[in-house]
Amino acid sequence: MLFARTLIADTKGESIFNTIKDYFKEKNIPLVNIKSVATDGAPAMVGRHRGFIAFLKKEVPGILAVHCVIHRQHLVAKNLSDRLHQSLRYVISAVNKIRSNSLNDRLFAQLCKDNDEEFNRFILHTEVRWLSKGACLNIFWNIFESILEFLVEKDVDVRSKLLQFKTDIAYMTDLFAKFNDINLQLQGDELNKISFDDTHIYCQHLQSLDKDFSQRFEDILSLEVPQWVINPFVNIESARLQYQEELIEISTNEMLKASFKNGENLTEFWLQSTISRIYPGLWTVVQKLLIAFPSSYLVERGFSAVTNLITKKRNRLDILKRGDLRLHLTNIEPNVKKLALDHQAQPSH
Repeated sequence: MLFARTLIADTKGESIFNTIKDYFKEKNIPLVNIKSVATDGAPAMVGRHRGFIAFLKKEVPGILAVHCVIHRQHLVAKNLSDRLHQSLRYVISAVNKIRSNSLNDRLFAQLCKDNDEEFNRFILHTEVRWLSKGACLNIFWNIFESILEFLVEKDVDVRSKLLQFKTDIAYMTDLFAKFNDINLQLQGDELNKISFDDTHIYCQHLQSLDKDFSQRFEDILSLEVPQWVINPFVNIESARLQYQEELIEISTNEMLKASFKNGENLTEFWLQSTISRIYPGLWTVVQKLLIAFPSSYLVERGFSAVTNLITKKRNRLDILKRGDLRLHLTNIEPNVKKLALDHQAQPSH
């Protein structure tokens, strides 16, 4: 730190500049020695006409002004849609409901212990501490079920809102975890010790990954998702003519409209049995979008289970002891199942 001075009159950009200018003059340091300046982006610092940088540029025209990368990342993180912002408010309301009352705090801590939770206390979210939002959400999501259990008797309205916007909370937990990781990586004394050659290699690899992802997921990336799929009750006129009639009909279906308003996710909404039966034209489009992300995981898991049974557990005694037959006979006719279980109970020779 070069120096610290108290701002006597005010904290305007001009006052900050004059304080610095006087110090440099006192120590015989020419202002032109300053090559760049980084600020936190406060109006007093970056104001176009009366900010600190504006006054500094009059003295040093060629200076490079930089907005702190950590502050910029923080401002990006604050950019939430109205719905996500509201979901975050419900999280904060639930936290305050528990933390603002010492009895609630103690009872909730005991509930978390009884439920063997990893955490039993909340971190209060504050806008001043940049990392607190991510830390608060991470703890909140980890003990989400215990929070719902606790709010059954304390605040049913907040509990219902948390359930309604559960996916929003999960999304923001992951999002702010990534922001926190980036924030922490931008701090420390070892930031500028990566060589240019290393950086070049990493950039090339990331570009290669991006290209490879784009090629392998080209069919999915090129999928056209009509706006009415996201919300079938608005912008009907923007849909193709062949679908407008069914969209008009669906907009008058009070039962479907109610289910959409109740916070059902899009998949659950479109998978309602009435959709495919009453609106076949819309279903033709939607069903292709619902199966656009297939995975062979379930099939491979099934094959693994079968392979496991017929290879490692071929010994009859081992299978019987592990209960694998009991598990796989749950859908067999009762008399056959009884015969198998009776056989299991008999001593082996």
